[in-house]
Amino acid sequence: MHKILTIGEILVEIIATEKGDGFRQATPLVGPFPSGAPAIFIDQVGKLGQASAIISRVGGDDFGHVNLARLEADGVDTSGIAVDPLATTGSAFVRYRHDGSRAFVFNIRDSACGTISLDDNAIALVQSCSHLHVMGSSLYAPSVVESILAAIDIIKAAGGTVSFDPNLRAEILESPGMREALRTVLAKTDVFLPSGAELFLFTEAKTEADAIAELLASGIRVIVVKRGAEGASYFDAETTLSLPGFAVEEIDPTGAGDCFGATFVTCWLNDASPREALELANASGARAVMISGPMEGASTRAELEAFISARKD
Repeated sequence: MHKILTIGEILVEIIATEKGDGFRQATPLVGPFPSGAPAIFIDQVGKLGQASAIISRVGGDDFGHVNLARLEADGVDTSGIAVDPLATTGSAFVRYRHDGSRAFVFNIRDSACGTISLDDNAIALVQSCSHLHVMGSSLYAPSVVESILAAIDIIKAAGGTVSFDPNLRAEILESPGMREALRTVLAKTDVFLPSGAELFLFTEAKTEADAIAELLASGIRVIVVKRGAEGASYFDAETTLSLPGFAVEEIDPTGAGDCFGATFVTCWLNDASPREALELANASGARAVMISGPMEGASTRAELEAFISARKD
């Protein structure tokens, strides 16, 4: 069986319960919820029963324990998570604006996960895995970038594969070395999972079709363009397929793209057809937005199949 690995931030998310623009005045909050894009991704992989692991770092605080408990409960190998008793677990404060967009205040680079590195234990864990998933949001600090690039080389040298979700936030896009790191990862990517305009970050193309052609010609094997509520599209050298999303009431979109990506990658590694993988991934993303909290909507395979079946009846 494939074992899927990710490397990057683990944090808690604390959500404002009233809509507004940012955090410049006191506002009611709810949380902490276990979070961090790579953590959400790997939690969903674990929920699907797939062998999975994460390399990260948390503080010896309640926020760290909230995440460790959730990941372990959902079957994720947490042996690569270092616990630093002198550090603080990362955090993200989130507030929804009235137009549906979100304002974030992150503490990542200066938290425990800002010093992720590959020690002997982590290297052994990398060597036990056959697939690495990279989140662009995780390329926020030099030591983390170095760890991810080293893990890519180890896994690719052993015949493994790499998937890449740019998952960019305006707050971190201008981090030192971010753009160069994104391009380096893309050059070694097998499965590329951009959302919307992220498709054009790495090409000279002006149209989606031209961007897809340019990226496939560069050596990427599969491209899946996430379109939110509208569904998603799959592209490889032989197949083009688009499937609509599932109509649901959106409560909280945070983590939906991560759940989508985790489900697609898991299905792809297990030789599912493009249609099956895309349909299950769409269902995973749809279920995720129906519940408040980044990991709260992660689904089992049985839950996804029941969700799809109920909408076909």
